[in-house]
Amino acid sequence: MALRSFGKDPDTNGEHCPTVWLDEDKGEFVFQGWKADETLQAECLLTGSIPGTEAVVRLPVRMVQQIREACDAAEGADLR
Repeated sequence: MALRSFGKDPDTNGEHCPTVWLDEDKGEFVFQGWKADETLQAECLLTGSIPGTEAVVRLPVRMVQQIREACDAAEGADLR
């Protein structure tokens, strides 16, 4: 697996942090984030179901740079 890290939450304390990766073999973004609470989950369900194999996670907007870099790398590698 070619899992490429683009960084953790810049305001992290170093443990169990939101993180952004790009899986270059599968052409997928991988996100570690905070689990959605019941209120957010219910709001997300208004637009459709969430299968048991999927999850809603939160990432802070301060991670936009890491997300942008992962998106740029995916486009540059033409992983679509």
